[in-house]
Amino acid sequence: MDYILKLPEYEKVIKSIKETIITNIVLVGQVPAPTFFEQNRTKVILERMSELNIDECSTDSYQNPIGIIRGTRRNMPPLFLVAHIDTIFDEDVDHNYIVKEKYIAGPGILDNSAGVGILVSLPEIFKKLNLHFKSDIVLAGVVQSIGRGNLRGIRHLLRGWSSPIRGAICLEGCDLGRLNYYSNGMMRCEIICNISSKQGWENNFRPNAILVLYEVINRILKLRLPQKPQARVIFGKISGGVKHGKIALTAKLGFEIQSDSEAMVKEIYNDIRDIVSGISHERTVDLKLKTVSSTNPARLQFSHPLVKQTISVMKTLGIAPASENSESELSIFLANDIPAVTLGMSKGDNYHLENGSLEIEPIFTGIAQVIGVLLALDSGECDG
Repeated sequence: MDYILKLPEYEKVIKSIKETIITNIVLVGQVPAPTFFEQNRTKVILERMSELNIDECSTDSYQNPIGIIRGTRRNMPPLFLVAHIDTIFDEDVDHNYIVKEKYIAGPGILDNSAGVGILVSLPEIFKKLNLHFKSDIVLAGVVQSIGRGNLRGIRHLLRGWSSPIRGAICLEGCDLGRLNYYSNGMMRCEIICNISSKQGWENNFRPNAILVLYEVINRILKLRLPQKPQARVIFGKISGGVKHGKIALTAKLGFEIQSDSEAMVKEIYNDIRDIVSGISHERTVDLKLKTVSSTNPARLQFSHPLVKQTISVMKTLGIAPASENSESELSIFLANDIPAVTLGMSKGDNYHLENGSLEIEPIFTGIAQVIGVLLALDSGECDG
C-alpha cells in the first residue's frame, strides 16, 4: 500500500498543473449539453482526449465519448472512470464561465461539467505522476443521464461492453467527501392535469388544475409508508397556470418514490396510480401519471474492500467520508455486479442554479482521492 503514503505528494504534483485542469473544466463547461443534445460537448471531449495521444479515442454506438489507456497486462479486466456529460441547462442559457482566484462559476459547473473536465484531465495527470496501470483504464463520458435521460448512456455502454469489468469510479463535481456505494430503488414520475375548455363548465365553476393536484398530494400524504423497508415519496416540482387572475387549466407535479425495496416502490406506485385514476373519475378531469425514470436497489456492503480502501484513501487526504443513497451511474454498475463508488471532486454553492460555483483549491485533493482509489483497484486490493 505504498501509494497511500504517496497521496499527499501526488496532491502537490496535481496542483502544479492547475491551469490545465481549470482550462479543461471551462472548455467543457462552456459548451451547452442539455440531455439528448450533448453532441457538441462530445466533440470537445474527443478533441481534448485526442490531443493527449491516448491509446484509443472514439464514441460507441450510442455516442458516448470514450478514451482507453492500455494497461501492462492485457488479460486483466478494465477499470472504468465515468462522468455524465449532460446538464439541466438548455442551449439558450448563457454558458460563459467566470474564473476567479478561488472559484469557477457557471451553469452546470457542479452537475457535472467539473467532473467531465477532470475526467478529460486525467491522462495528463497520469503522465505527470508517471503512473502506469496493469488494467486498461477506460475514461467514459456518458450521455442521456439525468431526468428523462434515465441513465441511458451508461446502460447502453455496459450492455455493449463485451468483456468483464473489474471496477468503476463515478466522478461528480461535488461534494468533496461524498462516498456513494449503494443505491435505493427509485421511480421518478409526473402527474399532468389538463382541464378541457370545451367541457361546458361555467367559468366560475371550472376545476382548477393546481387545486386538483393539491388534492392528489393530500391523498398521497395519507398513504401509510413503512419504516422497514424504508420508503418515502418526495414532491420535488409543481407548475401550472398562465397568470394570477385566471383559473389554471394545466398543471404538472413531479415526484419521486424511493425505497430500499423494489417491491415497495412498485406497491407505492400502484397506490398512487389508483389515487390518480380515482380523482380523474370523480372530478371529470384529465389526469395522467407518467414514469420518467427508474432504478432498482443495489449496493456494496460497508465491509466490501472497495469501500474500506476508499475510506482509507479519503482519511489519508484529510477528507471526512459522508455516505448516502445515489441513483446515478453508480446504480447501473452495481446492478451489473460491478464494484463501484461515486466520489465528489470539490466543494461548491448554488448546485442547480445558473450561478453555480466550484471552489478551486479542494479540486486537487478530490483528484488525489480518485488516483488513490484507482491504484487500490488496479493493485487488486479491492477485488472481493
